[in-house]
Amino acid sequence: MKKIICSVLMFCVILSALLTGCGSSGGENGEVIVYNWGEYIDPETIDMFEEETGIKVVYDEFETNEIMYPKVEAGATAYDVLCPSDYMIQKLIDNDLLSEINFDNIPNIKNIGQQYLEQSREFDPENKYSVPYCFGTVGILYNKTMVEEPIESWSVLWDEKYADNILMQDSVRDAFMVSLKLNGYSMNTLDETELKTAKDTLIEQKPLVQAYVIDQVRDKMIGGEAALGVIYSGEAIYTQRENADLAYVIPKEGTNVWIDSWVIPKNAPNKENAEAFINFMCREDIALMNFEYITYSTPNTAAQALIEDEDIRNSEIAFPDLSQYENLETFQYLGSEGEELYNNLWKEVKSD
Repeated sequence: MKKIICSVLMFCVILSALLTGCGSSGGENGEVIVYNWGEYIDPETIDMFEEETGIKVVYDEFETNEIMYPKVEAGATAYDVLCPSDYMIQKLIDNDLLSEINFDNIPNIKNIGQQYLEQSREFDPENKYSVPYCFGTVGILYNKTMVEEPIESWSVLWDEKYADNILMQDSVRDAFMVSLKLNGYSMNTLDETELKTAKDTLIEQKPLVQAYVIDQVRDKMIGGEAALGVIYSGEAIYTQRENADLAYVIPKEGTNVWIDSWVIPKNAPNKENAEAFINFMCREDIALMNFEYITYSTPNTAAQALIEDEDIRNSEIAFPDLSQYENLETFQYLGSEGEELYNNLWKEVKSD
């Protein structure tokens, strides 16, 4: 669930890939077209894949699942590989937009931990369409020099003493997840009474919020511009490298445990090349490179074993023991009516 805008380095890789791809005739003739989150891969692994396979990577990026989906649905660009989040994979499957993966072409699937494949069955019931790439949690990042009390609950985000020092995710599902969990509800609820309560709770919080942001949570927290922020665990690992005063916690009311996975669209022109790309990304040394570059947790247990830094290998942020937490959930696709319900309520929050 990566949310960072691409760097200059990645821009150069993308431009190079696009230029080299322009001369390709396509359709299993030497290219693979990848659509991924911004700065969600080590550019060196793309170079290595091209050198080892002779397949050119044409690389494109999206900022949110909701931006990605209509482009894939419209089919104006025929991508070979996508990296959506759990609930969006479920939506793609339900709308017959994904191709079943030929796992004979992905022997490195053996490196993916069984627990992550089992979790994937919540949105891909038979593990036919997806291969886990990154996973993590959503929690509270706080500055220990600006927050005195122990942080245990989402309720701190409604504490008036932190007015104008709170950062919320500018995302309908993430924002409602926080409010729903605080109120003791499932983050996948379709109960209109529960959702109205969650909406009212978010409206009550709004005067305290400095900003609703996505990418900027990381940089604002590193720079000491806010005391508290809702953040993805992979971002939290990075921020702690840059600012030792920052700490991350999973609130006691529960949270979202998510998985982003590689999938292949049904109209992919280069399916075998797509499977070669996914297999390469599942190789333990490549998965380790990507983890060290993006700091988002890898479900590749063979790569986990190669992590030299013992603190990272045993990190409760990177690789938490989820059995110690209650009320953990993965986002589910709620259908078009459910999406419309959430979106309308979110508009009320933002426009209030």
